[in-house]
Amino acid sequence: PALRRLSHYLLAHYQKGTRPVRDWRTTTNVAIDLMVYAILSVDEKNQVLTTYIWYRQHWTDEFLRWDPARFDNLTQISLPVESIWVPDILINEFVDVGKSPHVPYVYVSHHGEVQNLKPIQVMTACSLDIYNFPFDVQNCSLTFTSWLHHIRDINLSLWRQPELVKFDRSVFMNQGEWELLYVLSHFQEFSVKSSDSYSEMKFYVVIRRRPLFYTVSLLLPSIFLMVMDIVGFYLPPHSGERVSFKITLLLGYSVFLIIVSDTLPATAVGTPLIGIYFVVCMALLVISLTETILIVRLVHKQDLQPHVPEWVKHLLLERATILLCVRDRKKFSQSRTQSLDISRQVENNDSTAKLTPYGCEDPRECGAVGGTRSALAFAGRTEGSAALQEVLRETTAIRQLLEKREEFRDVAREWLQVGYVLDVLLFRVYLAAVLAYSITLGTLWSVWKDA
Repeated sequence: PALRRLSHYLLAHYQKGTRPVRDWRTTTNVAIDLMVYAILSVDEKNQVLTTYIWYRQHWTDEFLRWDPARFDNLTQISLPVESIWVPDILINEFVDVGKSPHVPYVYVSHHGEVQNLKPIQVMTACSLDIYNFPFDVQNCSLTFTSWLHHIRDINLSLWRQPELVKFDRSVFMNQGEWELLYVLSHFQEFSVKSSDSYSEMKFYVVIRRRPLFYTVSLLLPSIFLMVMDIVGFYLPPHSGERVSFKITLLLGYSVFLIIVSDTLPATAVGTPLIGIYFVVCMALLVISLTETILIVRLVHKQDLQPHVPEWVKHLLLERATILLCVRDRKKFSQSRTQSLDISRQVENNDSTAKLTPYGCEDPRECGAVGGTRSALAFAGRTEGSAALQEVLRETTAIRQLLEKREEFRDVAREWLQVGYVLDVLLFRVYLAAVLAYSITLGTLWSVWKDA
C-alpha cells in the first residue's frame, strides 16, 4: 500500500535527534497559532489562570519530502509524533501540567511541511488585579519560546494575521463566569545576561468577569439594608424602637458579611474595592446607630435636668431651622405654644377647682388669696386652730409641686424640640454622605467597566 511504502521510505533512515536541515546555518521557522476554547478557573489567591486552548505549530522538515507520483499521488501523510523531530517550544508561565489529551500524530505534506495540532490545558501564573471586583478585567500572557535553541536555530512567527487572532472567538465556550474580549499577539527578541538572543511569541488573553451573579448576591442585599437604615430615620426619635431597629440592622449586616466572606476573592496583594464598600457601609450603620443613641438621649431628659443652653437654642432652634425648613419651624412653634397654653389652662383649672373657690385666673394668686381669706375667716371664728395650719401647709406643698412639675415639662419640651431639629439635621447630613458615596462608587465602577 502507498501509505506503508511512504512511511517506510520517510522513517527508514530518519534521525529525530537532530534539527531537520541540510545546512546547519539554515534557521527553522516555526509558525504558531492559538485559539482559546474555555476559561476553566481563575484562582485569585494563588494567582493562577487555567485555560483550555487549541494550539497549532507549523514548520518545514527538509528530510520529510517525496515525489507524490512515486506513491500513488499521495500528498499528505500522518506520522507518529515520537518518530520525528519536534521543536522544544514551551510556555514560560507554566506552573503545573494540566490534563491535556495526547495527540500521537502530526500531518506531513510532500513539501516537508509539518503541522502539529493539539489541545492543551494550560495552568499559568498570572498577575491578577481584583481591585475592581466584580467588574474586573484580567490580562494574562502566554509566552511561547524555545527553551534551548536561540534565534539562529529556531525562529518563531505567527501563523495567521494578528487581526484574525485578536477577535477569533469561533471556538470559545461563552457560557461561564468569564467572557473573552480579545487575544493580542506580540513577537520580540530577548537575551539573558548578554547571551545569545531568543525569540518568543506572546499572546495576551484579555478576559472580563460577568458581574450579574455578584451584583444580585452581594451588592443588592447590601443596598437594601442601607435603604432600610435610611428609612429607619422616620421612626419617632422619642420612642425606643429606632435604637432596637438599627441594632437589628447592624447585626443582620454582620451576618451578611460573614456569609459573603467566602465569595470575595482573597489575595495578599490588596483588597478589592467591594470589600472597602462593605466596610464603609458597616461604618455608616455604626454612625447611624450612634446618632440615634444621641438623639434618644436628648429627647429622654430626666427630671432635675438643666434648661437648654442659650447657644444651643440659637444654633439649633433659630439658625438650623432656617436652613432646614422655615415653614415647619413656624408650625412646630405654633403647635408647641398652643399645646403649652392648653396644658397650663387645664392644670390651672383643675388646681383652682380643687384648691380655691374664688375663681382666680392665676394659680399662684388663687393659692395665696385663697389661703389668706381662709386664714382670716377661720381666725375670726376659731383662733389658733391647728387644722388651719395643716391646710395651709398642704396647699403650699401642692402648689409648689404643680409649679415644679410644669417646670420639668417645659425642660422636657425644650430638649424634645432640640432633639427633633438635631435629628433632622443629622439625617440630612447622613443622607448626603450616603448619596455622595454611592454616586462616587458607581461612577468608578462604570468607568472601569467601560475601560
